[in-house]
Amino acid sequence: MKRAIRSGNLFDPGAPAGVDEQIDTLVEQGGVSIERIVSMGHASPPRFWYDSPRAEWVALLSGAAALEFEGEAEPHPMKPGDHVLIEAHCRHRVAWTSDREPSVWLAVYYPDDAPG
Repeated sequence: MKRAIRSGNLFDPGAPAGVDEQIDTLVEQGGVSIERIVSMGHASPPRFWYDSPRAEWVALLSGAAALEFEGEAEPHPMKPGDHVLIEAHCRHRVAWTSDREPSVWLAVYYPDDAPG
């Protein structure tokens, strides 16, 4: 049986041309999603918080960014190689991303089976 092979380069961002981030779903199976996200000067809208029912592990591969977490006074700065595990329903937002170079993220979303 011949298998389909999909390939690409995580560092070939194809920087977003419009107002939206570029989001590429690389894998989606069994409740797990892996996305590559390219940001260029993007931030979450004012007063907007992500509140996902799934946990998220995110790594910044290139660029620079900062995340904000509800209830924390200071943003969480990120540089290439930094990663963070965000539990399900942990309200967070993107404070800012570099507008000088693409910020390339790798995000893994998975079910959080921990009792609530």
